Amino acid sequence: MADLRALIRLGEGKSVAPTAAIFESRTLAGSIENGKRGGYDGPKKRTGSKLHLAVDTLGEFLALVVTPANEQDRAQVEELAAAVQEATGDTIELAYVDQGYTGGDAEAAAAGWGIRLEVVKLPEARTGFVWLPRRWVVERSFAWLSRFRRLARDYARVPETVAGLHLVAFSTLMLTRVMRLLLDGST
Repeated sequence: MADLRALIRLGEGKSVAPTAAIFESRTLAGSIENGKRGGYDGPKKRTGSKLHLAVDTLGEFLALVVTPANEQDRAQVEELAAAVQEATGDTIELAYVDQGYTGGDAEAAAAGWGIRLEVVKLPEARTGFVWLPRRWVVERSFAWLSRFRRLARDYARVPETVAGLHLVAFSTLMLTRVMRLLLDGST
């Protein structure tokens, strides 16, 4: 994955190693197959698993943590930051996050891995859809994943299977993007 990400970043005119990431979570509706592993996400009114995803500023995969849906986002910062730094070789300095990742514990967990959290908030006087800088990139990545029908629900019995299926999907997306960059560069 790191090699594919490096090729994409070079093709887009960016440095090979990203210095910023974007953290976001998504709740996958569960099924009877995942049994008691899922949790209930009250705000989204769903029972299932929660995916905590980290992408670079181009929307390419960095890390993924799968938890029951009732787990708080801020409690996953430590594991997500560790996985991001391992994937990038400790190059990430800044992570754009939503308000679910706020709090002193989350900031301390990220700082322990050399990452500063920057919360991207909704404007106070908003009406309808509001485009949020940087956060739209991870939402676009989730939209790319929605093309894979198998990822619409959590059908797996173990969380490693859910993570593995997402890795396969991201690998497919990244290979497609590399091929487009190579084909566009050769014409």
